[in-house]
Amino acid sequence: MQNDGHDEKVDSRLLAGKLAKEVGITEAQARELIHMIGFDWTSLVREARFLKDRH
Repeated sequence: MQNDGHDEKVDSRLLAGKLAKEVGITEAQARELIHMIGFDWTSLVREARFLKDRH
């Protein structure tokens, strides 16, 4: 069965919501970080905190 990317889109939306809630950034900002960094939670949290502190 071919993966059409649907599962990854669902995963990234769920992860974006979790990241936004935990760190205090918008879901749009979280989605952008996921797009740039990938799914590495530690890196996402670090960059999200850096982003939050800048604003």
